[in-house]
Amino acid sequence: MQQLLQSHFGFSEFRPGQEQVVRAILDGHSAAAIFPTGSGKSLCYQLPALCLPHLTIVVSPLLALIQDQISFLNSKGIAAASIDSTQSREETNEVMAGVRAGVIKILMISVERLNNERFRQFIAGVPISLLVVDEAHCISEWGHNFRPDYLKLPSYQQALNIPQTLLLTATATSKVIEDMGSKFGIKPEHITLTGFYRPNLHLGVKGLSSTDKLDYLSTWLQTRQLSSGIIYVTLQQTAEKVAEQLKARGISAKAYHAGMTSEVRHAIQHQFMSGEQGIIVATIAFGMGIDKSDIRFVVHYDLPKSIENYAQEIGRAGRDGGDSECLVLANGDNLSTLENFVYGDTPEPSGIGIVLNEIKKAAFEHRSSQLPQWELVLNSLSNQSNIRPLSLKTLLVYLELLNVIKPTYSYFAEYKFKFLLPEAEVIEYFTAERRDFIRAIFTTADRAKIWSSVNFDSLNQTYASDRQRVLKAINYLDEKGMIELQSKQMTQVYQIVNSEFELKELTAKLSKRFLNKEASEVARINHLVELFTSPNCLSRQLAHYFSDDQMTQDCGVCTACRGERAILPPPPYLTPLEEHDFNQVCADVVAKLGTACTPVLVARFLCGLTTPLFTKLKLRSAKGYAQFERYRFSDVKLWVTQGLK
Repeated sequence: MQQLLQSHFGFSEFRPGQEQVVRAILDGHSAAAIFPTGSGKSLCYQLPALCLPHLTIVVSPLLALIQDQISFLNSKGIAAASIDSTQSREETNEVMAGVRAGVIKILMISVERLNNERFRQFIAGVPISLLVVDEAHCISEWGHNFRPDYLKLPSYQQALNIPQTLLLTATATSKVIEDMGSKFGIKPEHITLTGFYRPNLHLGVKGLSSTDKLDYLSTWLQTRQLSSGIIYVTLQQTAEKVAEQLKARGISAKAYHAGMTSEVRHAIQHQFMSGEQGIIVATIAFGMGIDKSDIRFVVHYDLPKSIENYAQEIGRAGRDGGDSECLVLANGDNLSTLENFVYGDTPEPSGIGIVLNEIKKAAFEHRSSQLPQWELVLNSLSNQSNIRPLSLKTLLVYLELLNVIKPTYSYFAEYKFKFLLPEAEVIEYFTAERRDFIRAIFTTADRAKIWSSVNFDSLNQTYASDRQRVLKAINYLDEKGMIELQSKQMTQVYQIVNSEFELKELTAKLSKRFLNKEASEVARINHLVELFTSPNCLSRQLAHYFSDDQMTQDCGVCTACRGERAILPPPPYLTPLEEHDFNQVCADVVAKLGTACTPVLVARFLCGLTTPLFTKLKLRSAKGYAQFERYRFSDVKLWVTQGLK
């Protein structure tokens, strides 16, 4: 271990917690590492990957993180690669060949890649030693960034016969740690927490009205503008506006957000990493995967989305151990916006009822089968039920947990191909029965001018063939450059375990679960405000929140410890809702919604929250859309309910 640490990574000793985790993995155990941002979690899989006999597969939520890690590993002489949507067909095939040959030791993918039928077929034939789950808090619905696809990882681990798992995260509460560990069967003694507190980060909160923030920030930056720093904002237009206003005051700042082209973003990121550009005004699109050691300050111009987000974002400062400042300019102006995003994700009972009815319908249609199946295309069901895709994924996970449905597999409904070599030449490449099989695939395909679609039913009638064999054949032709293959329209197939549920009862139960999740998310925002306005040590409160009991004394340097408790100024005056004419504001949307009209939908419309139905009816351009986006959703809903009576 020490030799590899020195020879490959150039370190003479491990950082706190690393050796314990690496040893657990090399001793054959599954493990979890809960380390603060920037404290070396990645080494916990990078070093074992060199010793383990087979592939290490790393699931990571962000492409930027994946690309950053691969560049680092390749610079250290470690064969690592990714399979992702930005690659050409040739690049993907080259990576797959390297993985099959055992040349590539580490393969990095997004969790969604495992939904891909073609990828699963490929990876099932590869021996894997270790599954690494980065940002592992995403697996818990009690975490701040719950992603339903992560819940499938334990079943993928079993299906692919992966003997060990390593979970990595910086932001997990006690409840989340317990949830993560239980899902992968990780023993408590193999869960390593190094403590959250970093004494070189000096935390500060200043309560300011929105009109005073820029003046305060400009003055604060005067003595710091030669240092590297990130200023976080919520909205893309705020990033542009603040950067321009700082430049007008002689402070060199550049905006960065997801609305820019990838070329512009990469250029700005490169300028920041090289030290050519010191200050970046950015949305949270900037930061994941940024491993710059000398960031001297992180400012939150707007309130962060949660304590977890705040912890991740300030964790990018001071990775070299040098003193760094983390300042929040706190006002309550965007609190309603943060809360309202939560309300936009909660499905209505009617939408849940539509999904449950679809399950009952599928069970009835397949009533003669011992194992009735339900097939769905997520976007189609989202539009049908008016439930946002991510919330619909969560609903499906809840139904799995209640043993109503069980995921079996997913497949692409359509496989299209075009010939890169003459058809006759492709057929003649094969001999005997294989030639007949390939010819049958082509002759039964639905032809168009350039592209043809594989017709599995027609093929089966002409030449009885297993779907997996067909997929293997067309993937082979694609890899060999004989055809170009495209797949689309992901269809998910579930086994219906129980269709005898009482519709009203289950709808109410699921609605309650979503409302509990909604309340939990809103409470998370309130908890953030309580932390920032508390008279108690900010660092100690954060450490306690993240299960760190090692910090027993106040830090002495944060604004609370210095007696500078933040007081939020009152939010700007909003005309009371009662003073607005309901019919004047809502007549257009009520008419366009027609029989679908509910208080929740009208309130979402007024607060600027999108739903699949709004997209279908083009309601974003209707009169009144987002008119009340600065009001609290709960207040708007009450006003709408009274107006509709």
